[in-house]
Amino acid sequence: MMTKEQVLEVLKTVKDPHLHKSVVETEGVREVKISDSFVSVKIALAKTQTAEQMQVQQEIVQKLKAAGAESVGLRFEPLSEEAIEKLGGIPEGRPTLLSKGSKTKFIAIASGKGGVGKSTVSVNLAIALHRLGKKVGILDADIYGFSVPDMMGIENRPQVVDQHIVPVERFGVKVISMGFFVEDNSPVIWRGPMLGKMLNNFFTEVDWGDLDYLILDLPPGTGDIAMDVHSMIPHCHEIIVTTPHATAAFVAARAGAMAIKTEHDILGVIENMSYFESKLTGEKEYVFGQGGGEKLSEVLETDLLGKIPLEQPEEQEGVFAPSVYAGEHKIGQVYIEIAGKVIDKLQ
Repeated sequence: MMTKEQVLEVLKTVKDPHLHKSVVETEGVREVKISDSFVSVKIALAKTQTAEQMQVQQEIVQKLKAAGAESVGLRFEPLSEEAIEKLGGIPEGRPTLLSKGSKTKFIAIASGKGGVGKSTVSVNLAIALHRLGKKVGILDADIYGFSVPDMMGIENRPQVVDQHIVPVERFGVKVISMGFFVEDNSPVIWRGPMLGKMLNNFFTEVDWGDLDYLILDLPPGTGDIAMDVHSMIPHCHEIIVTTPHATAAFVAARAGAMAIKTEHDILGVIENMSYFESKLTGEKEYVFGQGGGEKLSEVLETDLLGKIPLEQPEEQEGVFAPSVYAGEHKIGQVYIEIAGKVIDKLQ
């Protein structure tokens, strides 16, 4: 059985990743309990709920087991601001997207309800902006209904380099999604405060590099996550996605109203699934009705940026990306036209 002194000797080799001092030196070891071969430890770190905390957790478990513990229990809590200040404070890191000097423009893609193709629009608009020469990232902020990695055919995961998460890059676009951090498509059962911390980490702990635009794929509706995003970003440009159906447009107006109330600029409206065009006859069928996009843009006093037909992307040889339209595809061209309008508006 390990002794408390042996546990502390092990913990002297574990550093707080933000203060660069051992957790013993920072007086971050708050509790050590030993029962037979089970060791329970409570640790205080300068920052919790981060990728670095996960690394510290793995390091402690591995080292304690190597020293003789059969099983290890870990709990974390944040160090107080006074304790951090006494230890010299957290060294200033590289600037983030939320830093004052950041030149990245945020474009949130919102909808009043699910099922209108908001994530498809987010993905293809981001890729279209890249095709026009812009440096683009996409943040899948739809925490419960993340779908961007699957839509883009992303199979690898982000890496941690120099204590920062490096996003996955696909079609020239940098991508971060909650889908990268859950296993086997498991449901996310976190509550509001934890989700808010995770979103903040996506902005501050991810090394996005130098971006012109960050596309935010928001959850549908006007719930807590959408409100968190609105409160985190001081100024954001928003695009509202609807279908031609009158009810979808009516519900989407709520998302637009929230953007206005939080002093975010509405760039325009995109009408998705506008019509189905027969490849045999060229005849257009307005499956979901007509007029939703025009009506919504009038209500929100903004522009209708474009209408996107209902059609499945064609399979590209050697490329798996179920929801990405090729640049030469007619719908890919529609997205490039919309991206051009977005660039003109933001310049």
